Formats: sequence, C-alpha cells, structure tokens
Amino acid sequence: MISESFLFLLLLLVIGFIAKNSSLMIAIAALLFLKVVGMDAKGFTFLQSKGINWGVTIITIAVLAPIASGEIGFKDLSGAFKTPVAWIALISGMLVAMLAKGGVKLLADDPQVTTALVLGTILSVSIFKGVAVGPLIGAGIAYAAMKVFRFF
Repeated sequence: MISESFLFLLLLLVIGFIAKNSSLMIAIAALLFLKVVGMDAKGFTFLQSKGINWGVTIITIAVLAPIASGEIGFKDLSGAFKTPVAWIALISGMLVAMLAKGGVKLLADDPQVTTALVLGTILSVSIFKGVAVGPLIGAGIAYAAMKVFRFF
C-alpha cells in the first residue's frame, strides 16, 4: 500500500521536475530511496537531527572555498571595506546569519512550519524562477516576522 507521505513526496518530485530544481529532486529521491528500502524510521530521525548542521557545514565550505583556493586573500579583505556596497554586503551577511539563527530555533520549536516553508520555496522556484536556498533563511524571516507580529 502506498502511503500518503509517499504520494506527497512523488507530487513534490513532479513539482521539482517541472521547476527544474535539481536540489529538490535529489533530496526527494534520497528520501524515497530510504522509504523504499525500509530505512525510513531510523534514517528520517537521524536526518532531522543532523541534517541542518550538515547543510550549514557544506554551505560554509562552499563559501570558504575561494579563500582556500587563493581567489580571495587579505588584499581583497582590506579592499572590501572601502565601498558602501561592501559595507551593505557585510551588514546583510550579518543579518542573514542572525535570521538563520532564529530559523534554527523556529524549526526546532515548531517543525510543522517546515511544510509551509518548503511549499513557499517550491512555489517561488516554479512560478517566479526563484532560487531555493532552503527553509533555514525562510524560517529565520518567519521567526523575525512572528516576533514583530507578537510585539504589536
């Protein structure tokens, strides 16, 4: 018998295919594989507990790769503080990191938010040709918006 979650993943796979989002398709294929081979119970729990940290680590490696390859050096670092655009980028990077921190907290406290975030990401990618950066930043923005909403 095919479960509701299996059908849901297949629907998301089709949407990922239509949107030409390879990251989404690979992620869904991996989850479907775990489900089909019967490793879903332990595998999904493990991925939920470790996946975000792995993802952040991989993204950090990708961001630091130009430093490791020598494409970016100390000269570039000192030059980065000489223009207003660089300062805006610096502040934006700091804000995004702070938003992501709130996103991690929100996803840990309220995991069902993930469904809405994933759906929003899929819709943006498929309709507006957006870029799927993952639910972490979306959760951070949602966390900040919820804080503002609760304040008022």
